[in-house]
Amino acid sequence: MTDFAHVEHSSLPDKRQVAASFSRAAASYDSVAALQRAVGNQLLQRIPTSVSTERWVDLGSGTGYFSRALNRRFPEAQGVALDIAEGMLQHARPQGGAEQFIAGDAERLPLRTESCELMFSSLALQWCESFSSVLAEAQRVLRPGGILAFSSLCVGTLQELRESWRTVDGFVHVNRFRHFEDYQRLCADSGFEVVSLDTQPEVLFYPDLRSLTHELKALGAHNLNSGRPNGLTGRARMRALVDAYERERREQGLPATYQVVYGVLQKRTSP
Repeated sequence: MTDFAHVEHSSLPDKRQVAASFSRAAASYDSVAALQRAVGNQLLQRIPTSVSTERWVDLGSGTGYFSRALNRRFPEAQGVALDIAEGMLQHARPQGGAEQFIAGDAERLPLRTESCELMFSSLALQWCESFSSVLAEAQRVLRPGGILAFSSLCVGTLQELRESWRTVDGFVHVNRFRHFEDYQRLCADSGFEVVSLDTQPEVLFYPDLRSLTHELKALGAHNLNSGRPNGLTGRARMRALVDAYERERREQGLPATYQVVYGVLQKRTSP
């Protein structure tokens, strides 16, 4: 059973599909990752300046962009880049930034108990089925006083695309996300001290629908849900989708909203 209440009659994507999709996207990811860079940089700024660490973990490290940023911020610390997609790790290893590159699952971390002071995770945890398991593992792996800084996505993400598809057919075409209230509840129940937890919309604009769908595929973040339609989408349905999305057009182009969750949690120094 999943740990969030408002899923539309299905669980999150199968993790093997997620790993395979992001592995395939490793070479193209950085070329289209403007949102991921902006969100990750904002998350870095949210880590308290007082934080020092001997060992950090970049959870869902992807191509290693933020592993390298963490290495610059904490040059004396040992770094661990951990990702479920081996293809991402293979892409990241030659560029350095961490001492270890480990294939692993955020819900079952292959890391020793109380082995680091900082866990950083930007736009990865939305793919985890049990966020409470992620938080429990972070509690286990962090030392007392350690920080978990994460960004994720919640309901409202790609809402324009979801609503446009809804006018066309009843299939699941857009990845599902938790409600922000679920993040609030799970963090409050986790045993962590919640230093900060909020959500901010980021709106990107595209000249046409093809540009958006191409970017989602290049990121490895296209539709991974069960319940999605099989086979090619018919021309008539695609035409109807284009027409529906065009109703959203603004002066800057076609909008795609990402509802970003930012959280900074601290492990208590005493029970």
